[in-house]
Amino acid sequence: MKNAIVVGAVVLMTAACASTDTADQRSMTSASTASSMNIAEVAMSTGMHNTLVAALKSAGLANMLMESGSYTVFAPTDAAFAKLPAGTVEMLMRPENRDKLRSILQYHVVPGRVSAQQVSAMTSAKSASGQTLRISTMNDQVMIGNAHVVKADVAASNGVVHVIDTVLMPPGM
Repeated sequence: MKNAIVVGAVVLMTAACASTDTADQRSMTSASTASSMNIAEVAMSTGMHNTLVAALKSAGLANMLMESGSYTVFAPTDAAFAKLPAGTVEMLMRPENRDKLRSILQYHVVPGRVSAQQVSAMTSAKSASGQTLRISTMNDQVMIGNAHVVKADVAASNGVVHVIDTVLMPPGM
């Protein structure tokens, strides 16, 4: 199950390398369509996840998001990844950095299906990496750490995705 959680994070984080703008948000698969697809299929169906396949292969997790389970993924957008220092994404995709990439991605995943309504009532959640994510609400905007949730409740057969505008880094990284 832990590997499936990591895969979900890898797929969706890297898939999120799309964009935060409104056009990209509108291109996300509708909840009714997405709910019949697993997380990997949802990510691939948006047409804005070209980096996703490369990241999954890089992390050795390409097939795992097809498995059943229940995951909540806080998925950064392409604009979020663009905020990282130049070359960071490429560096993380190198085989020698596989463990670091997995750790970062696991930090974006919470076991179980947690809706936006449930998230907004929480102050923290334990991530798949074992570390605690800080959750807050500011001006009716849900925040995961320093990241704003820009699109919530993208449904999948094996979980839910909440798109965020900042890459979350585990403490100590």
